[in-house]
Amino acid sequence: MNSTSTPVGSPAPGAWEELVTAALLGTERRTPPGGASGREAPVALLDAAAVETVRRRAGLRPARAAGRPEPAAGDPRPALPAAAAHRLALLLADRPGAGGGRRGTAPDLMELLPQWLAAANARGFAPPPQALPALLDAARGRTDLRPAALAFAGPRAVWLARLNPDWKFALRATPGGGAALPHPEDTEQIWRLWEEGLFAERVALLSALRSREPAAARELLTTTWPTERAEDRLMFLDSLRTGLGPRDEPFLEQALSDRSRNVRATAAELLSALPGSALAGRMAVRAAACVAVDDARDAPRIAVRAPRECDASMERDGVVSKAPTGRGERSWWFGQLVEATPLGTWSGRLGGRTPREIVALPVADDWQGELHAAWCRAAVRQRDAEWARALLGAPSSPEAGGPGAVSLAERAKLLATLGAAERADWVAGFIAAHGLSEAFQLLGVCAVPWTAPLGRAVVDALNIARDAGSYPWSFSGVMGLAERCLDPSEAGRLDGLLAIPDESEDASPGAGGYWAEAFQRLVTTLRLRAAMAQELEA
Repeated sequence: MNSTSTPVGSPAPGAWEELVTAALLGTERRTPPGGASGREAPVALLDAAAVETVRRRAGLRPARAAGRPEPAAGDPRPALPAAAAHRLALLLADRPGAGGGRRGTAPDLMELLPQWLAAANARGFAPPPQALPALLDAARGRTDLRPAALAFAGPRAVWLARLNPDWKFALRATPGGGAALPHPEDTEQIWRLWEEGLFAERVALLSALRSREPAAARELLTTTWPTERAEDRLMFLDSLRTGLGPRDEPFLEQALSDRSRNVRATAAELLSALPGSALAGRMAVRAAACVAVDDARDAPRIAVRAPRECDASMERDGVVSKAPTGRGERSWWFGQLVEATPLGTWSGRLGGRTPREIVALPVADDWQGELHAAWCRAAVRQRDAEWARALLGAPSSPEAGGPGAVSLAERAKLLATLGAAERADWVAGFIAAHGLSEAFQLLGVCAVPWTAPLGRAVVDALNIARDAGSYPWSFSGVMGLAERCLDPSEAGRLDGLLAIPDESEDASPGAGGYWAEAFQRLVTTLRLRAAMAQELEA
């Protein structure tokens, strides 16, 4: 067939969309392009689609010749061991299944890819060139993979991204579209990128510079601060969270007068995280006037007198005057004052008591929830582990809510202020006392791999749920976490859980088979993770 001719009865080039539309609507409602109508229409549609399919596969429109791209930059890192390279190919070839809950005993390889990338990056390996397209495709579909995937892919990922628009995220993630960050001493290049770069490039530059030279990043920001857009100022200001210190206070104090309310609020939040700042001192004076110990009764208690107005000076210091729907204005203002007050204020204000003693005091007039919730936010913002412990309370306390933690989200944030071992011990105690029904969010803040006590608590709770005939799908999230976070050395201890248990009369139908599959998948995954680690060490 002549490549420039169109057979009689076949659609003209570019008619594929019309054929698809006719197929979707039905030939009774839409006549296929270039085909017959009536009873012959379905056959004509299929014939036309076949011709067009061949044309699309074989045809290539001529284009102006272009020069060959420059070769990709070399990668000086050592190559992956052969076994690890083969494992990477298997991980990248896996695709998440569609449909409902997972069944079967096969590990979820895509969920192991982030862990594999972290281990490979820690050892400084370079990827096999042939794996880069699949790696970039995986990162394209999962934004959580991108930092580790691009770090592992190295400079060749940017080279490939310039050739394929599907991978343009790699260009956005790298300042200068692939150029390495300027050296700290290369002030000319830093200035050029800051003044001429795209917004994403400038954010990346400021964040990177802030992580290694906080003062230089702040000084760079001050040079263009007055001319930046409000939404850009907000993003730039947020980068100061890294390396935040007393030297940032003068700049943040100036930002309290910014014309953008969001910028002012962020500046106030950052200043309140500096207990020695002037703003923190002003907030302490305001909050202390609202809270006192009432010793007039048989047992001391905390008395609260919330502010009656939100004046201009409070608004300048970041207090939002308009309360959300359903919140009282006075309680809204009071909570903002307390959360911005240095926690060290309260011992002196409340009779020299420790945080644990303060939190244990009853609070008059139903103010306890508001006061303790504000202290929770302050402990998280100021990274105060002592106050976090006091507010969390014992993990075995009723509902494990602690005196001040009123939600799972708050408990998780408070736990994040503690060291990894202490955090794991608290969550293990919580699971031992309350089971797994509310543990998923708390497990998410624990370091990987889980400590032995935490791993045992999770496995024991899963075993108890299995023996009780509990509905199995309720624990699929925790089981998935265990596959990724349980120490691989625990695999041998789980062999006794692989048999299908006897089901009681009140057990969920099929629960025993699901539990056996789930534990088999867990064991298989743990042994696979152990093999992955060994392959990277070879």
